Amino acid sequence: MEKEGGVEERLLSEAPDEETLAPESTAAPAACSSSKPSSSKASGASPAKPEEEKAEKPGDLLSHLSDFLYQKLGLGNDEEPVHILDEPTIDGIVRYIKSGKCKNIIAMIGAGISTAAGIPDFRSPNSGIYSKLGKFNLPSPEAIFEIGYFRRNPAPFFALARQLFPKDLKPTLSHYFLRLLHQKGLLLRLYTQNIDCLERLAGIPAEAIVEAHGTFHTSHCLSCNREYSLDWLRERIAAEPVPLCLDCNSPVKPDIVFFGERLPDRFFDLSEEDFASCDLLLIVGTSLQVQPFAGLVDKVHNSIPRLLINLEKCGQDNLVSKILGLGCGLDFDSEANFRDVALIGTCDNGCREMADRLGWKDDLMQLIDQADATNAEQTAQQESQHAEAPKKNESQ
Repeated sequence: MEKEGGVEERLLSEAPDEETLAPESTAAPAACSSSKPSSSKASGASPAKPEEEKAEKPGDLLSHLSDFLYQKLGLGNDEEPVHILDEPTIDGIVRYIKSGKCKNIIAMIGAGISTAAGIPDFRSPNSGIYSKLGKFNLPSPEAIFEIGYFRRNPAPFFALARQLFPKDLKPTLSHYFLRLLHQKGLLLRLYTQNIDCLERLAGIPAEAIVEAHGTFHTSHCLSCNREYSLDWLRERIAAEPVPLCLDCNSPVKPDIVFFGERLPDRFFDLSEEDFASCDLLLIVGTSLQVQPFAGLVDKVHNSIPRLLINLEKCGQDNLVSKILGLGCGLDFDSEANFRDVALIGTCDNGCREMADRLGWKDDLMQLIDQADATNAEQTAQQESQHAEAPKKNESQ
């Protein structure tokens, strides 16, 4: 079974700074809300020893490191979390949404939400993008997304881009479920790792979307910075090995975030305020391996429920976090869990089940039918225009 994960789930040998794409980190995420463990020092006071006689024990060093991290990361909040769900289950999530108390849902999505649209993920052994890059003789599969390599040799990236843009690309049921959340006034913001623009095609407005890893919606010339549209880029990708600027003949790069590039300012500007207002975090089709996106799960208040829809559980505590007692990440299986819920399966099946349980099945199907009818009408108009063009040329 293939794993569903974030579109930008890539590994790097060296981690860049926190504002650029980074691999899975063993450090604690930037905003964990668990409480600080108590000090292990003995309560009795001892006579002070001269400085030269003091020796740091391993336990003391670990305590100092933990204290340092808590200070730097702003942790140590001893506030007792409120149990919002009556039980940490799918039924508990559904009852919470139906109660009317859930008004600001944030969705975090990755590549798994788009595989049903015909867009391959990256790491599946036989069908993933990385498994099909051997013919390009790349230094590593991930080099195709490194900005330095792209500047030297952009052709492999655009060969990949042709696979990312099937001719009849359409949003999935999961995308329309997210649009339904927006239409019902429940979607505060959608944070996506994906670069396929399917959220926009599903009808979710741009102001409700944060494209954390950039987008194909616009492109810019690497030399003169002229901007190009998605339609222009699609045509050029289909016709040329490398799209070139009409002004200066330099390569045109889509506005996606490559390794070595800073994430969009919008990601940092909105995430602080958004996650402070979130009352339900919905995580769909990502394995939460790429920082800083993965760290967003810990930006919500420590009482806020978190629902994962994915082929497998992910985003749980790493070893270092557990050793330091930081308690970051998702926590599905411990007896202390009161807010994290996993709905295991494909994204479409999970979103369909949620719509059904919420009593929204008819609303969702109607939304999809309307979108299909609109898309069919637009396709017919485009085909008619293409058919008329040769006739006009002949008459002239």
